[in-house]
Amino acid sequence: MPSDPRQRRATRHAQSTEDPAASSPRKKPITVDRITDAALQVVAAEGYEALTIRRVAAVLGTGPSSLYAHIVNKDDIDDLLIGWLCSQIVLPEPDPAIWRKQILDVYAQIRDQYLKYPGISRAALAIVPTNLDALRVGEGLFAILLAGEIEPQTAAWVLDAMSLYVSAYALEQSLVQQRRKHPDQEWVLGREELLHRFTALPDDTFPQTRRYAAELTSGTGHDRFEFTLGLIMDNLTQHRSTSASDTAG
Repeated sequence: MPSDPRQRRATRHAQSTEDPAASSPRKKPITVDRITDAALQVVAAEGYEALTIRRVAAVLGTGPSSLYAHIVNKDDIDDLLIGWLCSQIVLPEPDPAIWRKQILDVYAQIRDQYLKYPGISRAALAIVPTNLDALRVGEGLFAILLAGEIEPQTAAWVLDAMSLYVSAYALEQSLVQQRRKHPDQEWVLGREELLHRFTALPDDTFPQTRRYAAELTSGTGHDRFEFTLGLIMDNLTQHRSTSASDTAG
């Protein structure tokens, strides 16, 4: 090797341009972000049930053992997924005048994120939210309820109840969509067929179901979603008013 530093530098440059290996693209290193992206790809294309460490590794063009340098297990991937989804949520500045609307808007964002990735809300049902992005959303929702003058203990428990409902709602919607794609999907009924079946039931056995078939099958889009969260918040308002009356008395 040349002793002169300038000559050594020139030699390195010459080798780098002449070496075919140096000009070929290097394999991207495995990172937590790439693992998360790959997991999201799997769920978006195949549903949450298809998500395994082996499947994520295949998307990344590597073996499962390569992932274990960055994650602990499948539960760790769940935590990454929910954290990423939560990072997409925009939180408002808590406003006592519109706290109900703010709660509904944030949960609608969460619902829509879940629905982009079929079945992914199962991951939210299975983990304790310690991811910082998930905690950020929890903090924001809690702050909105407190701004609405909801007692802290009540606010804490109602967050759990509403989050559980949103996860279950999104899971049900995802399951219905997946089943409709199946060749043998005749039993997944639309509203018109369900209404027809209800009204055809024997009146002596199912009088209320027949009479109120339209009400039982009503609701389009996310009507029932908004109704249920509104029902919970209505009860919160009544509970707050009752507590204030008791204190005054």
